[in-house]
Amino acid sequence: MKGILGRKIGMTQVFSKDGKLIPVTVVEVEPNTVMQVKTLETDGYNAIQLGVIEKKASRANKSETARAKKANTTPKRFLKEIRNYEGTYNIGDTLNASVFEVGEIVDVTGTSKGKGFTGVIKRNNQSRGPETHGSQYHRRPGSMGTMLPKRVLKGKKLSGHMGVETVTIQNLEVIEVNPNENYILVSGNIPGAKNSLVLIRSAVKNSRKKDVKEIITYENVVDAVENVSEEPIPVEETSKNSETETTENTETTENEPVEEQAEETETAEEPTEENTNEEQAEEN
Repeated sequence: MKGILGRKIGMTQVFSKDGKLIPVTVVEVEPNTVMQVKTLETDGYNAIQLGVIEKKASRANKSETARAKKANTTPKRFLKEIRNYEGTYNIGDTLNASVFEVGEIVDVTGTSKGKGFTGVIKRNNQSRGPETHGSQYHRRPGSMGTMLPKRVLKGKKLSGHMGVETVTIQNLEVIEVNPNENYILVSGNIPGAKNSLVLIRSAVKNSRKKDVKEIITYENVVDAVENVSEEPIPVEETSKNSETETTENTETTENEPVEEQAEETETAEEPTEENTNEEQAEEN
């Protein structure tokens, strides 16, 4: 039996290379610390106690602080025992998302969302009465039982508080495991609200074969594009090149009109043959 504590983040979807869409639930798995190890000789059964999410020392009692000190860690907010755990662990060891592998079948346990006070139709999926022809029976509960006991029998499905119950969803598949970013993708939905605590453990009634699904990841595409593209020019060199180009352009634009003016003045000073002939005729 393997297990680990995590937080439900929410739902999303991934695509397999076969073109199938797989709805998944993202579970954030922070490092779990082994707070206590129970053995058959001392406690009567084999189990380990996992702790997750730090707790303020001011809110912890003496026993919690002493146990945390023994494990060389801080007091933990959530503790959970897992019996018949695979492998050998010592107090103070840590577990992460790499406990599970892609394709494993697991059971996820969590606390369902609270719905408040609800009626028998929403809470127990009962049918409603007729809506027309003067009927006065719409969404009320049905018969309270037989006549003889003259009381409501125990276990009668009536209206009341709905939700906030421990629910286990069985035989879910692990789609992706990422120990670097501390998350596990589990197929389908799991009980609980966002940021609620969930327990992932090995499936008890597993009869399916391990089927690893290849998921499309977009990191490879980005890496391929970066490798194909040329090496980028450093920002400093590009800025220097742009500055030199601008200075050269400004120098050429400033020198061009000066040369044109010099050519015009030279042409104006050189006397032509027609002008010299006319001046000699006037003198004669």
